[in-house]
Amino acid sequence: MATITIEEAQATLAELIHRLSPGEEVTITENERTVAKLTVAAPEPARKPRVLGSMKGTVLYMAPDFDAPLDDFKDYM
Repeated sequence: MATITIEEAQATLAELIHRLSPGEEVTITENERTVAKLTVAAPEPARKPRVLGSMKGTVLYMAPDFDAPLDDFKDYM
């Protein structure tokens, strides 16, 4: 864990960000007090693309009145 002053961080922020590796941390201080911690998160793993029809057959039961209007909304129909 490296520690730098806020003035150094302002001057070299882009370089600091690109130089950090995932999980590494830099503490930014002002007047010898910690004011911020700069970290780089690990990249998210790539997701598999969605496949149409992959959930086919998973609905095992559907009520016969599934599409029937709700009693609460009869006044609006």
